[in-house]
Amino acid sequence: MKSAVILISGRGSNMRAIVEAKTGLEVRAVVSNRPEAAGLAWAAGRGIPTRVVDHRAHGTREAFDGKLALEIEALRPDIILMAGFMRVLGEGFVRRFERRMLNIHPSLLPAFPGLHTHRRALEAGVKLHGATVHYVTAALDNGPIVVQGAVPVLAGDTEESLAARVLAVEHRIYPQAVRWLVEDRIEFAPGGVVQVRRSGVSTDWMVSPRNIE
Repeated sequence: MKSAVILISGRGSNMRAIVEAKTGLEVRAVVSNRPEAAGLAWAAGRGIPTRVVDHRAHGTREAFDGKLALEIEALRPDIILMAGFMRVLGEGFVRRFERRMLNIHPSLLPAFPGLHTHRRALEAGVKLHGATVHYVTAALDNGPIVVQGAVPVLAGDTEESLAARVLAVEHRIYPQAVRWLVEDRIEFAPGGVVQVRRSGVSTDWMVSPRNIE
């Protein structure tokens, strides 16, 4: 059985989706950089250990990264899942857990890395928007892609309406990526591209019509 630590900063809706999907993953703890994060209470109510590493209690990003890394290493997880964790982690931290960290980002990367993705998608006039599960690298939102899911951008969409449809996709594709990890079906091909092994055959995962709402 694979184990994980899940990092959150707020309500932890993707954390909830992963836990409720019953992928076979052992969640050793939910860790937040904010003691008031609503997701901590949800996790504790289901018997999942919780930890807080408050970034405001550390004078530098390096100090915060170091404390967070020690907390994670004490739990000895196989993987680290960033699920709405709103802190940029430094290169040293990322290298410490290289190829063991996944993140979900609310856009079809490489489009719209960073913040305000739904607003930027509407301003750009794109016809498809969505979410991406990817490995974390030192470059922001630039790691190898595991899976993507898309939704159409509709006439009259607002940031809020588009965000709600994208969030529903996030809640589907993140548990799917975790399930593949638990089943040892994710591998790195030459060049660092992620492939998902299906029926004994390695194939690149691409957005297909069944992944479009």
